Amino acid sequence: MDVYLVGGAVRDGLLGLSGSDRDWVVVGATPQGMMDQGYEPVGRDFPVFLHPRTHEEYALARTERKTAPGYRGFVVHAAPDVTLEQDLSRRDLTINAMAQDAQGHLIDPYGGQRDIQARVLRHVTQAFREDPVRILRVARFAARFPDFTVAADTLELMREMVQQGEVDALVGERVWQELARGFMAAQPTRMIDVLTQCGAWQRLLPQHPPLRQALRLAARSELALPVRAACVFASDEDELASDSVQLTSPPWSLSPLILPTDVREVIELARQLRLQWHDVPNWSVAQCLSCLLKGDAMRRPERLHEALEALSCIATAQASTQHPSPVTDIAGPQALENYPALRAVERLKRQFQRLQSVDTSSASAQALAQGLTGPAVGEHIRRVQEAALSGT
Repeated sequence: MDVYLVGGAVRDGLLGLSGSDRDWVVVGATPQGMMDQGYEPVGRDFPVFLHPRTHEEYALARTERKTAPGYRGFVVHAAPDVTLEQDLSRRDLTINAMAQDAQGHLIDPYGGQRDIQARVLRHVTQAFREDPVRILRVARFAARFPDFTVAADTLELMREMVQQGEVDALVGERVWQELARGFMAAQPTRMIDVLTQCGAWQRLLPQHPPLRQALRLAARSELALPVRAACVFASDEDELASDSVQLTSPPWSLSPLILPTDVREVIELARQLRLQWHDVPNWSVAQCLSCLLKGDAMRRPERLHEALEALSCIATAQASTQHPSPVTDIAGPQALENYPALRAVERLKRQFQRLQSVDTSSASAQALAQGLTGPAVGEHIRRVQEAALSGT
């Protein structure tokens, strides 16, 4: 049998990047032959094995035949007679369809090295159209490699796939997996741009016209994934549009996405706070405290912190759309004066910081020392918290 290094490790090596997982393709082998050599089978949909020492993945060379819509509608053929070129032909992009043999010689039947030099993301063959996940992957690679452009014929192929309803078969978990990786890339807004250009974003997430500047600000500040997701899914760009546009917008919902609990909770909390931010500047201290406590500020401060970080980006981005020059200083006096949303977020963040300074154990002990019991202890703690928020 012959073994080849394939995919991302080859691509990133040519780009001078490191850290990619190494994947291998085995030509001329059978599943039984792999197991006889100590490889552990792990593939569910096609034959994949773990190396007995390195535990890297080794897949048998295979071809695929489309049998049904969506990304699961395939019949896989893995056999000793499948060639390396046949295996590479089913991959998504030419830059991912290269291999290296044991001597380090590059095998590049589809022009991946040429496209790396030209900085182009190009599909390998018409087999691209058989798997709608590849639309998401192209967009994600555009975010990861911002100096690459999507080939015109590849973008047109993606549009055709969207129009034919291929993306409708995608499941929420897989959509989120690709979006999450794109959100954490160098320029995450490029992923949204590519998905918008081919119509996939409008088809998958019509209720979320994204405020790109908010995501751009979060990426620039290297904020966490839940914050970046909230910048997209807790903001409503169409708030800035006309009433007629708002009337035709679909209701807010996180479906069809299937999100990790921590990400979903940050998004939902950020949205709840955003819907109230026009009232926040006029709130009393007691109202601010109630809002923060409802956000579980004492037991889960990290979640509230991330929601407020997302709101900072959203408010700054919305202010930027109304200002002749970009608003970059959320705490700047002029910005806070002119934009109520900025003022609201800054107040919530300041009050949250003050609330975190309260030692509730000490306040509870103080109440008990005064002879207070039951609900009176909680009332005392709340008075201490209100005093902290008042700055007294």
